[in-house]
Amino acid sequence: MTSFTVPESGLTSMTAADLAEAIHSRQVTSREVTSAHLDRIADTDGEINAFLHVGAEQALAAADAVDESLDRGEAPASALAGVPLALKDLLTTTDAPTTAASKMLEGWMSPYDSTVTTKIRQAGIPILGKTNLDEFAMGSSTENSAFGPVRNPYDLDRTPGGSGGGSSAALAAGQAPLAIGTDTGGSIRQPAALTNTVGVKPTYGTVSRYGLIAAASSLDQVGPTARTVLDTALLHEVIAGHDSFDATSVDRPVANVVAAARKGATGDLSGLKVGVVKQFDRAGWQPGVMDNYHESLAQLTSQGAEIIEVDCPHFDDALAAYYLIMPCEVSSNLARFDGMRYGLRAGDDGTHSADKVMSISRAEGFGDEVKRRIIVGTYALSVGYYDAYYLQAQRVRTLIAQDFAAAYEKVDVLVTPTTPTTAFKLGEKVSDPLEMYNFDLCTLPLNLAGLCGMSVPSGFATDSNLPVGLQIMAPAFADDRLYYVGAAFEAGRSKA
Repeated sequence: MTSFTVPESGLTSMTAADLAEAIHSRQVTSREVTSAHLDRIADTDGEINAFLHVGAEQALAAADAVDESLDRGEAPASALAGVPLALKDLLTTTDAPTTAASKMLEGWMSPYDSTVTTKIRQAGIPILGKTNLDEFAMGSSTENSAFGPVRNPYDLDRTPGGSGGGSSAALAAGQAPLAIGTDTGGSIRQPAALTNTVGVKPTYGTVSRYGLIAAASSLDQVGPTARTVLDTALLHEVIAGHDSFDATSVDRPVANVVAAARKGATGDLSGLKVGVVKQFDRAGWQPGVMDNYHESLAQLTSQGAEIIEVDCPHFDDALAAYYLIMPCEVSSNLARFDGMRYGLRAGDDGTHSADKVMSISRAEGFGDEVKRRIIVGTYALSVGYYDAYYLQAQRVRTLIAQDFAAAYEKVDVLVTPTTPTTAFKLGEKVSDPLEMYNFDLCTLPLNLAGLCGMSVPSGFATDSNLPVGLQIMAPAFADDRLYYVGAAFEAGRSKA
């Protein structure tokens, strides 16, 4: 088993918070920090394949701009100014291709930056490059990328999760101290669990989706990921906020996630009520994962939390509802990629009709999983099936939201394992889509309800010695509660 874990010393081993402090106090330059991470990418990415594009020139130019500003005595543009970042290749950038890991958009240059990209640039954060993902964010293992799978730095024969496996693998390998992901049904939290990193799905509408290539518009959410809870909070603070360009953006103050993370770092959870979701405490899941989960509950108890079992009966129906709603929205959103308006054009040799060119272009441009979801969604939305499938799934969605609401009347947060197993081997589930979909059982109810959640490292499974994550879930707009509990749990683990 070959692996690449975070280096034990040097700039690529430091937290983003520590790097920022060193840069802002002029102990080190942003160029030195950025160069170290670019070198790490060059040394390791041939085997990991976390990046689809590396923008060394642009990253170093951004780093130099930060250094020059600090040398002039100016205040840092943000708490993370000068600290480099990896950006999931689903967010538009004017200076690098945005491909969504699809042949359909290979080489495409966006005429505008996403709002999150703009916020990152304004914060003085150099963008190292664009990270690999499942095509159009459809998958749970980053094996659906048109440009090859990402490998887990903890075991190169295994998946780093998906769809955001590139961002999480880059963190785990020390290629970047910060990364951006997107989460439709677990695509931030699930890879975080498999790579020993922290990943947060913010409350729907609190981070702009403008410039995010949509898969399922009512589910997609951009979010931060890093190696510590505080680093993730610092990045969350940069990217969150109302955006008039996004019709789904919520106009309300951003929760003070950084203060919550710092408060939680004391490790004290006295008085906190933690709900254990009955449906996700299953004896049939990987023993090492469940043993770790119960040890995590014991740790929370030792830190002063009260554990309360809660019943969320409709969570058992979440998988079926999600895989109807999500494909329906995919079918609609991806209709624009037809070889005429956007994307690859194939078969345009003068002998085919426009309809035929569109058909050939979509057949060649989309991979199998994307086609599968388009077909399912189109079928479910068709005349005679809309009421039976799509509307029924939306009703289940409402029931799931009601389960969450009832649970939060009794507890402050909910916790579950982030995934039923540790990282599986590449190729192991590719031929069985249903088995692959089952891997997201714990994460996708949250997206259906539009709430917020975090995966925080909880150690390693005893039966595989691979990373395990604890999922923490909180009510809408209580993102700061995630960071308080997550940081406290992290502190408790470090003392154990």
